[in-house]
Amino acid sequence: MKDRFIFRVLVFILFFLIVYPSGGQNRVILHPERAKDTISREVYGHFAEHLGRCIYGGIYVGEDSPIENIRGFRTDVIRALKEMGIPVLRWPGGCFADTYHWKDGIGPRADRPSIVNVYWGGVTEDNSFGTHEFLDFCELIGAEPYVNLNVGSGTVREASEWVEYITSENDGPMTRLRKQNGRENPWKVKYFGIGNETWGCGGNMSPGFYADLYRQFASFCFGADYLIACGANAGDYGWTEVMMEKMKYHYWMMQGLSLHYYTVPGESWAHKGSAIEFNEEDWHTTLKKSLHMERLITRHSEIMDRYDPQKTVGLIVDEWGNWHDVETGTNAGFLYQRNTLRDAMTAAVNLNIFNNHCDRVKMANIAQMVNVLQSVILTRDDQLVLTPTYYVFRMYRVHQDALMIPVTAESDEYTLNGDSIPSLNVSASLKDGAVSITLCNLNPEKAISVEIESAGFHFTSAEGSVITSEAMNDYNDFSKPERVIFRPFDLPVPGRGSYVVKLPAKSVVLVRLTVGG
Repeated sequence: MKDRFIFRVLVFILFFLIVYPSGGQNRVILHPERAKDTISREVYGHFAEHLGRCIYGGIYVGEDSPIENIRGFRTDVIRALKEMGIPVLRWPGGCFADTYHWKDGIGPRADRPSIVNVYWGGVTEDNSFGTHEFLDFCELIGAEPYVNLNVGSGTVREASEWVEYITSENDGPMTRLRKQNGRENPWKVKYFGIGNETWGCGGNMSPGFYADLYRQFASFCFGADYLIACGANAGDYGWTEVMMEKMKYHYWMMQGLSLHYYTVPGESWAHKGSAIEFNEEDWHTTLKKSLHMERLITRHSEIMDRYDPQKTVGLIVDEWGNWHDVETGTNAGFLYQRNTLRDAMTAAVNLNIFNNHCDRVKMANIAQMVNVLQSVILTRDDQLVLTPTYYVFRMYRVHQDALMIPVTAESDEYTLNGDSIPSLNVSASLKDGAVSITLCNLNPEKAISVEIESAGFHFTSAEGSVITSEAMNDYNDFSKPERVIFRPFDLPVPGRGSYVVKLPAKSVVLVRLTVGG
């Protein structure tokens, strides 16, 4: 009799776990009483390098192109970026920056010398897109420019004169040259990076050597308000340690320190995996590697906190995103890849992580904006596609310049082949009388219910949107209706106490809750 009773209890427990697998296991607790840091809008920044069809054909087609344009810039790209809300754009690289000599890209276009892009495809460029074009484009899309100076093959004088050319109002040779080239007033450029990946393609330097070189370059960048030093490659914590130690009496000349980390789903850089042909194991691996950004930011921030407890130096994640194998039949040096729901999920996960670390992370720039790596836009001749990643950025723009609300997230596990990651990823913020909560359900097979708790708010209304699709490898393609976009998401009316939201499998959901009196 006793054994039969125990057996019935076990059957009931098993039935409960199957029918209600996430019951009580997924909970988000908002902590408005601890909110003190603002999410910098620059966390939602982008990166445009002279690489593949990012600049030429993606952004710039020239005034004589049959493709609709404004002064040579694609009208459809301008429109899409303004709707998405792009706060800052990094240029000209990347590895290209340390082969770029800015004076080749100014003056009459017919007189500009060409350059061989040795890093990306070996193609010859005519320098028709240079300083004036980049800064004009930033004005058209309403983005802050972030200019990366050449340290690898450039000189201190070259960098100093470029900053002067862009920013100076004084009657000097660079100001006169700028006016001669058609720009009377200086541009308002805040961000300048001194070198790129100096541990690799930017010079293969040691951190100590670069720190000394950085101080030399920074000393002569008169007119630059916010200087960004080259930081670590992923988990190279020693690089951050050396930079912070060697700069500890010179933080006045280093406002930011960069970090680069790419999610490579495959087994190696040589075999990164297909962007669109993948299975659930690849999905799980990609998300797990994307979640590694949390550890990287935490560890690098801990080192920075020891030297800079006041957090005067921002952590600048100015290259991040998914890096897959190139599209079959395309130039291997152009890094062209399509973009699926999986990329949308990893974009959302990374942005949630940046939001939650906004006390230290002051800018981030996904690689790259158009036609390269995890881009938000793809172009082909006069056609344009908005990728799933585009819709994540458009959805998440509610967090820009908002007050970050710390959250405690309790999540069940998404387990595959004995390897587990949390099912739930989340961040929250407050702006304009509404709490915005962005939630990701990383499980591609199972919907989960999430209980949201906050003793500090009374909510009067709710609205939501969702990004998901039928298959995990669905993507948006040319001349076809877009499959992966954001759509309205029905939410229950808020009441007193906790608030429950059911997240579809493999989804990104925005919950906007209006705060009442």
